[in-house]
Amino acid sequence: MIINCQNCDCRFRVDESKAPAGTFNVSCPKCQTTTSASNMVDVRESSAATVGKSPSTSHPRSSHRTPPAPLFRIGSSDDSNVDGSKSSANSANELAMSLLTLLKPAGNDRAALIRPSWDRRRVLVCTAPEYREVIGRNLTQNNYEVFVAADTQQAVERMRESHLDVVILDQSFDPVDQGAAFVNREVNVLRPAQRRRIFFVMLSASKRTMDAHAAFLQNVNAVINFNELNELPDILDRALREYNDLYKDFNVACGVAPV
Repeated sequence: MIINCQNCDCRFRVDESKAPAGTFNVSCPKCQTTTSASNMVDVRESSAATVGKSPSTSHPRSSHRTPPAPLFRIGSSDDSNVDGSKSSANSANELAMSLLTLLKPAGNDRAALIRPSWDRRRVLVCTAPEYREVIGRNLTQNNYEVFVAADTQQAVERMRESHLDVVILDQSFDPVDQGAAFVNREVNVLRPAQRRRIFFVMLSASKRTMDAHAAFLQNVNAVINFNELNELPDILDRALREYNDLYKDFNVACGVAPV
Protein backbone atom coordinates (compact mmCIF):
# COMPACT_ATOMS: atom_id res chain seq x y z
CA MET A 1 0.00 0.00 0.00
CA ILE A 2 1.11 3.56 -0.72
CA ILE A 3 1.08 6.07 2.15
CA ASN A 4 1.28 9.84 1.72
CA CYS A 5 3.02 11.87 4.41
CA GLN A 6 0.75 14.70 5.55
CA ASN A 7 3.75 16.89 6.36
CA CYS A 8 6.01 16.70 3.29
CA ASP A 9 3.80 14.90 0.72
CA CYS A 10 6.37 12.09 0.44
CA ARG A 11 4.88 8.86 -0.97
CA PHE A 12 6.25 5.56 0.38
CA ARG A 13 5.23 1.92 0.22
CA VAL A 14 4.28 -0.33 3.16
CA ASP A 15 3.83 -4.09 2.84
CA GLU A 16 0.11 -4.67 3.39
CA SER A 17 0.73 -8.22 4.63
CA LYS A 18 2.86 -6.85 7.49
CA ALA A 19 0.64 -3.86 8.34
CA PRO A 20 -1.78 -4.33 11.27
CA ALA A 21 -5.50 -4.36 10.58
CA GLY A 22 -7.35 -1.09 10.99
CA THR A 23 -5.63 2.22 11.72
CA PHE A 24 -1.91 2.30 12.54
CA ASN A 25 0.94 4.84 12.74
CA VAL A 26 4.08 4.86 10.61
CA SER A 27 7.05 7.24 10.42
CA CYS A 28 7.81 9.03 7.17
CA PRO A 29 11.28 7.96 5.93
CA LYS A 30 11.95 11.50 4.67
CA CYS A 31 10.89 13.84 7.50
CA GLN A 32 10.25 11.29 10.28
CA THR A 33 6.76 12.69 10.90
CA THR A 34 4.30 10.14 12.32
CA THR A 35 1.47 9.55 9.85
CA SER A 36 -1.76 7.65 10.45
CA ALA A 37 -2.81 5.06 7.88
CA SER A 38 -5.54 2.48 7.52
CA ASN A 39 -5.34 -1.04 6.19
CA MET A 40 -8.97 -0.96 5.09
CA VAL A 41 -10.33 0.71 1.94
CA ASP A 42 -13.21 3.09 2.50
CA VAL A 43 -15.39 2.87 -0.63
CA ARG A 44 -17.88 5.71 -0.98
CA GLU A 45 -20.76 5.65 -3.33
CA SER A 46 -19.95 9.13 -4.64
CA SER A 47 -16.40 8.19 -5.61
CA ALA A 48 -15.27 6.44 -8.74
CA ALA A 49 -14.33 3.45 -6.59
CA THR A 50 -17.78 2.01 -7.26
CA VAL A 51 -16.69 1.02 -10.77
CA GLY A 52 -14.95 -2.02 -9.30
CA LYS A 53 -11.60 -3.18 -8.03
CA SER A 54 -8.49 -1.33 -9.08
CA PRO A 55 -6.75 -3.01 -12.02
CA SER A 56 -3.42 -2.69 -10.20
CA THR A 57 -4.63 -4.46 -7.05
CA SER A 58 -7.41 -6.81 -8.14
CA HIS A 59 -4.96 -9.47 -9.34
CA PRO A 60 -2.70 -11.38 -6.93
CA ARG A 61 0.86 -10.10 -6.83
CA SER A 62 3.39 -12.44 -8.35
CA SER A 63 6.95 -12.33 -9.63
CA HIS A 64 5.59 -10.59 -12.73
CA ARG A 65 4.40 -7.12 -11.79
CA THR A 66 2.92 -4.72 -14.29
CA PRO A 67 5.43 -1.86 -14.64
CA PRO A 68 4.26 1.73 -14.33
CA ALA A 69 3.79 3.85 -17.45
CA PRO A 70 7.24 4.22 -19.05
CA LEU A 71 9.08 7.41 -19.88
CA PHE A 72 8.40 8.68 -23.39
CA ARG A 73 11.51 8.96 -25.55
CA ILE A 74 11.70 10.70 -28.91
CA GLY A 75 13.15 8.65 -31.75
CA SER A 76 12.82 5.25 -30.09
CA SER A 77 13.40 2.46 -32.60
CA ASP A 78 10.96 0.13 -30.88
CA ASP A 79 7.59 0.33 -29.15
CA SER A 80 8.97 0.64 -25.63
CA ASN A 81 7.23 4.00 -25.22
CA VAL A 82 3.85 2.35 -25.05
CA ASP A 83 4.23 -1.38 -24.44
CA GLY A 84 5.54 -1.24 -20.87
CA SER A 85 9.09 -2.55 -21.43
CA LYS A 86 11.78 -0.57 -19.61
CA SER A 87 15.35 -0.10 -20.76
CA SER A 88 18.33 0.43 -18.49
CA ALA A 89 18.28 4.11 -19.51
CA ASN A 90 14.70 4.42 -18.29
CA SER A 91 15.61 2.78 -14.99
CA ALA A 92 18.53 5.15 -14.52
CA ASN A 93 16.25 8.11 -15.27
CA GLU A 94 13.72 6.90 -12.72
CA LEU A 95 16.45 6.59 -10.09
CA ALA A 96 17.74 10.07 -10.87
CA MET A 97 14.27 11.58 -10.55
CA SER A 98 13.74 9.82 -7.21
CA LEU A 99 17.02 11.22 -5.89
CA LEU A 100 16.10 14.73 -7.07
CA THR A 101 12.78 14.43 -5.24
CA LEU A 102 14.57 13.55 -2.00
CA LEU A 103 16.97 16.47 -2.43
CA LYS A 104 14.24 19.07 -2.89
CA PRO A 105 13.99 21.64 -0.09
CA ALA A 106 11.15 20.94 2.33
CA GLY A 107 9.22 22.74 5.02
CA ASN A 108 9.00 26.51 4.95
CA ASP A 109 12.32 27.09 3.19
CA ARG A 110 11.78 30.03 0.86
CA ALA A 111 13.81 28.27 -1.83
CA ALA A 112 11.04 25.68 -2.03
CA LEU A 113 8.65 28.38 -3.26
CA ILE A 114 10.48 28.69 -6.59
CA ARG A 115 10.46 25.78 -9.02
CA PRO A 116 14.06 25.15 -10.21
CA SER A 117 14.60 25.20 -13.96
CA TRP A 118 16.00 21.66 -13.87
CA ASP A 119 12.89 20.35 -12.12
CA ARG A 120 10.82 19.40 -15.14
CA ARG A 121 7.10 18.89 -14.67
CA ARG A 122 6.08 15.23 -14.75
CA VAL A 123 3.12 14.44 -16.99
CA LEU A 124 1.13 11.22 -17.23
CA VAL A 125 -0.61 10.78 -20.60
CA CYS A 126 -3.66 8.47 -20.64
CA THR A 127 -5.14 8.63 -24.13
CA ALA A 128 -6.17 6.51 -27.08
CA PRO A 129 -3.14 5.17 -29.05
CA GLU A 130 -3.53 7.60 -31.97
CA TYR A 131 -2.85 10.64 -29.75
CA ARG A 132 0.07 9.37 -27.67
CA GLU A 133 2.89 10.11 -30.10
CA VAL A 134 1.91 13.71 -30.85
CA ILE A 135 1.27 14.53 -27.18
CA GLY A 136 4.42 12.82 -25.95
CA ARG A 137 6.61 14.43 -28.61
CA ASN A 138 5.22 17.95 -28.19
CA LEU A 139 5.51 17.93 -24.40
CA THR A 140 8.95 16.30 -24.33
CA GLN A 141 10.28 18.89 -26.77
CA ASN A 142 8.97 21.58 -24.43
CA ASN A 143 10.86 20.35 -21.36
CA TYR A 144 8.23 18.12 -19.77
CA GLU A 145 8.98 14.69 -18.29
CA VAL A 146 6.36 12.58 -20.06
CA PHE A 147 5.08 9.12 -19.13
CA VAL A 148 2.71 7.39 -21.55
CA ALA A 149 0.35 4.69 -20.27
CA ALA A 150 -0.59 1.89 -22.64
CA ASP A 151 -3.35 0.59 -20.38
CA THR A 152 -5.14 1.11 -17.08
CA GLN A 153 -2.68 -0.91 -14.99
CA GLN A 154 0.28 1.12 -16.19
CA ALA A 155 -1.56 4.37 -15.47
CA VAL A 156 -2.59 3.39 -11.94
CA GLU A 157 0.86 2.02 -11.08
CA ARG A 158 2.52 5.25 -12.25
CA MET A 159 0.10 7.43 -10.28
CA ARG A 160 0.76 5.45 -7.12
CA GLU A 161 4.51 5.13 -7.55
CA SER A 162 5.58 8.63 -8.62
CA HIS A 163 4.69 12.21 -7.86
CA LEU A 164 3.00 13.71 -10.90
CA ASP A 165 2.35 17.36 -11.71
CA VAL A 166 -0.04 16.90 -14.63
CA VAL A 167 -2.43 14.11 -15.67
CA ILE A 168 -3.88 14.23 -19.19
CA LEU A 169 -6.90 11.98 -19.74
CA ASP A 170 -8.91 11.01 -22.78
CA GLN A 171 -12.31 9.41 -22.07
CA SER A 172 -11.55 6.75 -24.69
CA PHE A 173 -8.45 5.60 -22.80
CA ASP A 174 -8.44 1.78 -22.45
CA PRO A 175 -12.23 1.40 -22.78
CA VAL A 176 -12.14 -2.38 -22.20
CA ASP A 177 -10.92 -1.92 -18.62
CA GLN A 178 -12.76 1.39 -18.02
CA GLY A 179 -9.45 3.22 -17.94
CA ALA A 180 -10.91 6.73 -17.71
CA ALA A 181 -13.03 5.76 -14.69
CA PHE A 182 -10.06 4.33 -12.80
CA VAL A 183 -7.80 7.31 -13.55
CA ASN A 184 -10.58 9.61 -12.37
CA ARG A 185 -10.85 7.59 -9.18
CA GLU A 186 -7.14 7.82 -8.46
CA VAL A 187 -7.36 11.61 -8.68
CA ASN A 188 -10.67 12.02 -6.83
CA VAL A 189 -9.69 9.95 -3.78
CA LEU A 190 -6.66 12.15 -3.05
CA ARG A 191 -6.71 14.38 -0.01
CA PRO A 192 -7.37 18.06 -0.88
CA ALA A 193 -3.74 19.01 -0.21
CA GLN A 194 -2.56 16.33 -2.63
CA ARG A 195 -5.26 17.03 -5.22
CA ARG A 196 -4.16 20.67 -5.42
CA ARG A 197 -0.70 19.48 -6.43
CA ILE A 198 -2.00 17.77 -9.60
CA PHE A 199 -3.24 19.67 -12.64
CA PHE A 200 -5.88 17.42 -14.19
CA VAL A 201 -6.57 17.91 -17.93
CA MET A 202 -9.45 16.35 -19.89
CA LEU A 203 -9.23 16.01 -23.67
CA SER A 204 -12.49 16.47 -25.56
CA ALA A 205 -13.74 16.31 -29.12
CA SER A 206 -16.80 18.47 -28.47
CA LYS A 207 -15.89 21.01 -25.78
CA ARG A 208 -13.99 24.25 -26.33
CA THR A 209 -10.41 24.53 -25.15
CA MET A 210 -10.13 26.18 -21.71
CA ASP A 211 -13.92 26.19 -21.25
CA ALA A 212 -14.06 26.83 -17.49
CA HIS A 213 -17.69 25.74 -17.15
CA ALA A 214 -17.02 22.42 -18.91
CA ALA A 215 -13.96 21.85 -16.72
CA PHE A 216 -16.05 22.48 -13.59
CA LEU A 217 -18.70 19.99 -14.69
CA GLN A 218 -16.03 17.36 -15.45
CA ASN A 219 -14.27 17.99 -12.11
CA VAL A 220 -10.97 18.75 -13.87
CA ASN A 221 -8.68 21.77 -13.98
CA ALA A 222 -8.80 22.31 -17.73
CA VAL A 223 -10.40 21.02 -20.93
CA ILE A 224 -8.47 20.93 -24.22
CA ASN A 225 -9.99 20.11 -27.59
CA PHE A 226 -8.33 17.41 -29.71
CA ASN A 227 -8.09 19.83 -32.63
CA GLU A 228 -5.55 21.90 -30.67
CA LEU A 229 -3.15 19.15 -29.61
CA ASN A 230 -0.35 20.77 -31.64
CA GLU A 231 -0.73 23.82 -29.38
CA LEU A 232 -0.87 21.71 -26.21
CA PRO A 233 2.46 22.87 -24.67
CA ASP A 234 1.56 26.56 -25.00
CA ILE A 235 -1.99 26.00 -23.75
CA LEU A 236 -0.76 23.94 -20.81
CA ASP A 237 1.93 26.47 -19.89
CA ARG A 238 -0.63 29.28 -19.87
CA ALA A 239 -3.13 27.24 -17.85
CA LEU A 240 -0.49 26.31 -15.27
CA ARG A 241 0.58 29.94 -14.88
CA GLU A 242 -3.02 30.95 -14.20
CA TYR A 243 -3.45 28.04 -11.79
CA ASN A 244 -0.29 28.95 -9.86
CA ASP A 245 -1.32 32.61 -9.75
CA LEU A 246 -4.65 31.55 -8.25
CA TYR A 247 -2.91 29.60 -5.46
CA LYS A 248 0.12 31.88 -5.11
CA ASP A 249 -0.67 33.25 -1.65
CA PHE A 250 -1.93 29.88 -0.46
CA ASN A 251 1.27 28.14 -1.59
CA VAL A 252 3.41 30.77 0.12
CA ALA A 253 1.44 30.31 3.34
CA CYS A 254 1.88 26.53 3.12
CA GLY A 255 5.54 26.81 2.17
CA VAL A 256 5.22 24.79 -1.03
CA ALA A 257 6.47 25.42 -4.56
CA PRO A 258 4.08 26.09 -7.45
CA VAL A 259 2.89 23.14 -9.50
